[in-house]
Amino acid sequence: MSEQLGVMPAQTVGPYLHIGLRWPDGPYVVPEGTPGAFWIRGRVFDGTGTPVVDAMVESWQADPDGRFDHPDDPRGARPPALAGFRGFGRSETDGNGWYGLLTVKPGSLPEPDGGTEAPHLTLSVFGRGLLHRLVTRLYFPDEPAANAADPVLRSVDADRRGTLLARPAADGFEFDIHLQGDHETVFFAV
Repeated sequence: MSEQLGVMPAQTVGPYLHIGLRWPDGPYVVPEGTPGAFWIRGRVFDGTGTPVVDAMVESWQADPDGRFDHPDDPRGARPPALAGFRGFGRSETDGNGWYGLLTVKPGSLPEPDGGTEAPHLTLSVFGRGLLHRLVTRLYFPDEPAANAADPVLRSVDADRRGTLLARPAADGFEFDIHLQGDHETVFFAV
């Protein structure tokens, strides 16, 4: 008798967050006490405005000099000059939908055509009901000239660019992520 295997059902990324993706020091892109470090805090909301309590937000960013210690950096990989900077963070949302990342402001990035990207963080959102991660960017409100020249931000409809701007907060910046609805954050197909 031959056994016939069936097709496995599609799974969302959500159920696996608490099994294999927990990382106790994940929120620390830089160590506590790093000069210039600040918190980025925000909440993840679903389409009805309800906080998502079982999501995860990951960040990827350049160092303060606008460099990556990665072979894809066109200027060549280079370890960061800032001690303890790892360029990557991961934060689960808590019971009220809050996440937090301790980081420093990245530098501007050169574009292949000679332009410049404004300082920003690339954020990925994982959660229940999502078959793939959602990717967005966080831009800083105190960089108006750089933001105005950023080719990615300029490609976004003017009335939606605000969904990509963090707000000043007492200990850094606040950046809420809306997965759907009237205030839906701009997400990019990558």
